This record gives sequence, C-alpha cells and structure tokens, in this order.
Amino acid sequence: MGRKLDNLIAALPEDRRERVDARFEELRGEVVSLGDLRRAAGKAQAEIASVLKIKQPSVSKIEKQADMYLSTLKSYVEAIGGQLELVVRLPSRAALRIERLGDVVAPKAVSVRSVKRADRAARPLP
Repeated sequence: MGRKLDNLIAALPEDRRERVDARFEELRGEVVSLGDLRRAAGKAQAEIASVLKIKQPSVSKIEKQADMYLSTLKSYVEAIGGQLELVVRLPSRAALRIERLGDVVAPKAVSVRSVKRADRAARPLP
C-alpha cells in the first residue's frame, strides 16, 4: 500500500516543511486557466453566461480556448468581477502598463490612389 502525502511531509525536517508550506501557499494563489480563475472568484459558468449575454456552453468554449481576442478576455474577466491589466516587462525598463490598444477612434481608410496622389504632389517638379 502507498504512503500518504501527509506522512511524507511530516517526516521532513522542520525547515524543509516550512519551505514546502511556503511554496504551497505561493502556488495556491496562482491560476492555470480561465476556469480556475472563475472558480477562484466563486462564479459558475451560468452566471458568467448571463452577464455576457451568451449561453453556458459558449462560456465553456471560451475557457478552453488557447488563443482569443483581448476584448474577449477583458469581457470575461469583468464578468467574474475582475479588472484586466496588460503589463509589458522589458529587460532594461520598469514594467509598463498598456492602457488601451489601437486608436480610440478608428482611423479613416486610406486608399492606394490617395497615397500615390499625395506622393506625386510632394515631389518637386522637374
């Protein structure tokens, strides 16, 4: 018969048990998936679906996605009562927080013709 984890930990020296407990507390504060994040917030998929005005299976699908739009992630995090922050860490700088992506107002579409006309107008006459 196998040994129980509690017995193995109890057999460790005191300093080692303290390190194991500290690491456990550290890991307990981390989440691996959106489902873990939702459970940590004490929410059910049905609650999230109601807030997002989608069906519960769609919430399940979001939680299983490996890649998604930041807007989808932001909506999901806000639906569980959180706030999403995007932080960039560069080697030679302090952490930078991105407030928004892209322009607040969508830029006007620029046609290739208008770019060519502007280019011709900027050239000096021969």
